[in-house]
Amino acid sequence: MNKRDFLRTSGILISGATLSRYLSSEQVSGARTNWAGNYSYSTKNLYEPTSVEEVGQIVQRCEKIRVLGSRHSFNAIADSTENQISLSHLESMKVDKAARTVTVEGGVRYGKLAPFLDAQGFAVHNLASLPHITVPGACATATHGSGIHNGNLATAVSGMEIITAHGKLVSLSRAKDSDMFEGAVVSLGGLGVVSRMTLDLVPQFQMRQVVYEGLSFNQLKENLDAIFASGYSVSLFTDWQGHRATQVWIKQRMEPDTSSTLPLEFYGAKLATHKLHPIAGHDATPCTEQMGIPGPWYERLPHFRMNFTPSSGAELQSEYFVPREHGYEAILAVEKLRDQITPHLFVTELRTVAADHLWMSMAYRRDSLAIHFTWKPEWPAVKRILALIEQELKPFDPRPHWGKLFTMNPAELQAKYEKLSEFKSLLKQYDPDGKFQNAFLRTNLYSS
Repeated sequence: MNKRDFLRTSGILISGATLSRYLSSEQVSGARTNWAGNYSYSTKNLYEPTSVEEVGQIVQRCEKIRVLGSRHSFNAIADSTENQISLSHLESMKVDKAARTVTVEGGVRYGKLAPFLDAQGFAVHNLASLPHITVPGACATATHGSGIHNGNLATAVSGMEIITAHGKLVSLSRAKDSDMFEGAVVSLGGLGVVSRMTLDLVPQFQMRQVVYEGLSFNQLKENLDAIFASGYSVSLFTDWQGHRATQVWIKQRMEPDTSSTLPLEFYGAKLATHKLHPIAGHDATPCTEQMGIPGPWYERLPHFRMNFTPSSGAELQSEYFVPREHGYEAILAVEKLRDQITPHLFVTELRTVAADHLWMSMAYRRDSLAIHFTWKPEWPAVKRILALIEQELKPFDPRPHWGKLFTMNPAELQAKYEKLSEFKSLLKQYDPDGKFQNAFLRTNLYSS
């Protein structure tokens, strides 16, 4: 251990005179919920430290604890019956221009990170639909963004610092920890508290966003790859009626030879004449700029702008990842359920994610098509429909998003991850007594 790491670890382990300031967690009156309001957390004990050293001391003192990020998960993955800890006050960011990396603390959201990077001439390779989410929370659940050649957000992680169950600060990196690092990045919150993350950067770039309306699903039979490769990031939206995508959102990098002329048609779909929200009838003001108007990467890659309510707000979400090579057949399988899906649906988004080598990623070792559902807040009906969707997708080996709603049997889910046994060994190594375990992990990783 070098001097810097020794001093940092020692600072976490000691108890200072100021300990009493934060070891009494915030006692919240009334239930705390995720941002969509569909899930209420099981504890009123929420710690909100203001330094990494305080995080270590809190972790040491608690028998059980889970990290609460931006509250964007729709299930119990961040829940605890005893204690939660939020790193929302830890927001430092530092760019290493020579290494082309940025190191961020655990409370940094992409909406704050992106303009900071752009001002220094850099970008991250991808962003999720919402810029409101935290960097460690997104990476821990393999949250992904879109693009046929783009890996999920966690694929940019080249280093991380984790406060483990005993309050010890451990540094991991892609360069020195190789295979184990690939297991640690998508951690599902089970290894410890990620206090800092280092991300690889790319040069900043300009983009434009163009929307087309009315793409027949027939075009996907022969052209699925070509359609999703037509931009840096491409999303298709559908309500499952009419055998078509209602909208096609194409996000293109602006290159020196990019024509300013927008084609009036795209595989039979018509160029939109005004700005649109993915959900029919919703005001498009919260959406990022369209109509082919160029702008910074971080103002085009997300679907929604940072200072507005994302998506619908009061909603449920679920998402399934299938091999892209079977994408068209998987779409047709879900389409069979259209008359049961549509009454309870706001919109479905179809998007692609490149394969990666992160053990617990939904795109582990396979290029994927993601079928995302934004539901009305009608859980009993949605739960019934999810079981039907999972059954229809079964021939295509679907993997559900870790942070969204699904009904899949734990044994079936576990069988989808060939590195699960190694991942559980990693959890045991860093958290031998299960301090960071909760009902979600126990059910989905350990029960049969």
